[in-house]
Amino acid sequence: MTVQQLFDLNGRVALVTGGSRGLGVAMATALSEAGARVIITSSNDAEITQRAAQIAANTGSEVVGVAGDVSLEADCERVVAAAEQAFGRLDILVNNAGINLRGSIDELGIADFERSLSVNVTGTWLMCRAARRLLAQSPTARVVNVGSTFGSVGAANRTAYTSAKGAVHQLTRALAMEWASIPINVNALAPGPFLTDMNLTHQFSGHAVRVIEHEVALKRWAEIAEITGPLVFLAGGASSYVTGSILAVDGGWTTH
Repeated sequence: MTVQQLFDLNGRVALVTGGSRGLGVAMATALSEAGARVIITSSNDAEITQRAAQIAANTGSEVVGVAGDVSLEADCERVVAAAEQAFGRLDILVNNAGINLRGSIDELGIADFERSLSVNVTGTWLMCRAARRLLAQSPTARVVNVGSTFGSVGAANRTAYTSAKGAVHQLTRALAMEWASIPINVNALAPGPFLTDMNLTHQFSGHAVRVIEHEVALKRWAEIAEITGPLVFLAGGASSYVTGSILAVDGGWTTH
């Protein structure tokens, strides 16, 4: 197999949750550009339909948008069923949907904490479970969960988010062991400081400036497109002997 073939996703079908904004759009676009047909989902029906049409127009690939809330079991089952109906198969699942709650433990309510776990962790777990049957039929099945640098490092006012992303990392490792015999490769990306919509308003906060200047080795924010290379690696043939790994895309933040 040539190097080009290792990163070629022609003939494969990918499902990206949280695919209407930020890193999700970039990842869905990258998978389309690599040749995959793509399902994207988010909880906003109008937004996800519009985004699917936009990605399809930009890449020339088939892209379908399906509304769904990953924290709801029925929605996860319905989204996977839509993928099967549209394309008859599923080879790649990217669990990107998430929420990033900030606030001290005194400020956040228990509903906030549980919502963070529900979307970030339970949503990932439910999507994996819903997709298992189709993924098991693929000879090149891949799951890519989106964790975070905050799954490995601590930060004040981030108890809800760090707890959730740490759990995503452990879910990834455990499921990689559980599904190795099928085989379905299960890995995670751990993005660092990307300038997504979530982070734009916090770009110049004292904490953000300190992290960029003193903790991130490359001393800059990541560009959105810098998530795409690591994603395509984990989604394709190049990662055939990689499972249970947490791939940091953080400019060296976790090298400390």
